[in-house]
Amino acid sequence: MSCCVLVDGSIGSLGNSLEEDGVQNVTVKTVVFNATDNGLRIKTWARDSNGFVKDVVFEDVIMKNVKNPIIIDQNYCPGRTGCPKQTSGIKISNVKYMNVRGSSATPVAVKLDCSASKPCTDMGLHDINLKYQNRPAKAYCKNARGTSSGIAIPSGCF
Repeated sequence: MSCCVLVDGSIGSLGNSLEEDGVQNVTVKTVVFNATDNGLRIKTWARDSNGFVKDVVFEDVIMKNVKNPIIIDQNYCPGRTGCPKQTSGIKISNVKYMNVRGSSATPVAVKLDCSASKPCTDMGLHDINLKYQNRPAKAYCKNARGTSSGIAIPSGCF
């Protein structure tokens, strides 16, 4: 499906309870994010859970001045109440980012902040070209395992 302009493309909040269904087989393709807080986001609570996110594809995406173009936050704990010092039990695997390009409103355009107890696995960054103020943006990756290929701006995750 060719699409439109999305306001925000988030999967989450997941893992607020122990017993939770998973999310799988999601494809987001041919979209533009313009001046949004988040672009391609997966957010999970920093709590025990048996849920999962798997088999997700983000493809042919343009970012225009987006604060968090690519972000996984598995340490979500608003107000630091009910979950401090815990890690997410949501298992994230087989998430692919392909042909994502454009501009970030912040220096860190790729942030994969994955859980220590359930690291993100089989992640893929393929042909990523994100700039901050006309220079290569930065990446921050923690507890994330995967591969990158093709254009890798920013680099440093895998």
